[in-house]
Amino acid sequence: MKNGKLSCLLVFLAFISVHTVHADSPVWKIVKGENQLFIGGTIHILTKSDYPLPSTFENAYSQSAILVFETDMQKMQTPEFQKTLMSKVVYSDGRNLKMVLNEATYQKLEQHLTNRGIPMVKMMNFKPGMVALTITVIELQRLGLMGAGVDEFFNLRAIKDKKEMGQLETVDEQLALISTMGDGQENEFIAYTLRDIEKLPELMQSLKDAWRRGDNRKLKEIALTPFKKDFPDLYYELIVKRNNAWIPKIEAMLKTKDVELILVGALHLVGDDGVLAQLAARGYDIQML
Repeated sequence: MKNGKLSCLLVFLAFISVHTVHADSPVWKIVKGENQLFIGGTIHILTKSDYPLPSTFENAYSQSAILVFETDMQKMQTPEFQKTLMSKVVYSDGRNLKMVLNEATYQKLEQHLTNRGIPMVKMMNFKPGMVALTITVIELQRLGLMGAGVDEFFNLRAIKDKKEMGQLETVDEQLALISTMGDGQENEFIAYTLRDIEKLPELMQSLKDAWRRGDNRKLKEIALTPFKKDFPDLYYELIVKRNNAWIPKIEAMLKTKDVELILVGALHLVGDDGVLAQLAARGYDIQML
């Protein structure tokens, strides 16, 4: 897996109350007075068959002077970041997976890796969050489902077009999320991942189909609700806490005449905790493109 995509696997889609029932786009225009910006819900991993993207992305991109991502995607690809990342996702206190997982979970993980031709020793020192991300990506690659997502596509496009870019959080903030994911719930997190892998092709296809239609009600049902129920603390750290930190930054953008296109994992846009609901509650006009 490209490490620039490491935060992608929990970023799915769901329903938000400001949508119309017959939604047909994952892109919204946010308006306050004479100022506006665009927000696009993204999937970080796509395949060639998922292109071209919904035309509303192109419409929003062409009208925007600034492209804003969750974090600095170019910096996440540097050797320096990769080195720092690898130092944070392995145990440095003498522990390993054999010590932190119970016997049943450890055996299930070992069997899964054996079935994929991966020696357990290669994963032994990784923290559970990194293990979960790695085995998911391996499965996506095995199934031919791994390719550039919306964020990567537009990052490269903006570089080519020399368009100004920004971010909502630092790479260090994303690194902290990756390195602590699953802490305190190691067994549950690995078991949850192994269960989801069994239905990964159907899940990914359902997610992408609903995403293209803007069917956030369906996406909540199949992705958000189960995760929130099983991992409320992680849901808060990955979704709620970050959304709350982003809102003031988005509001600051809406005070300028510049038009931004903000691209974030689509789960951040949905539900009562979502960015769109929070902006609507503050009096902004939310329009689906």
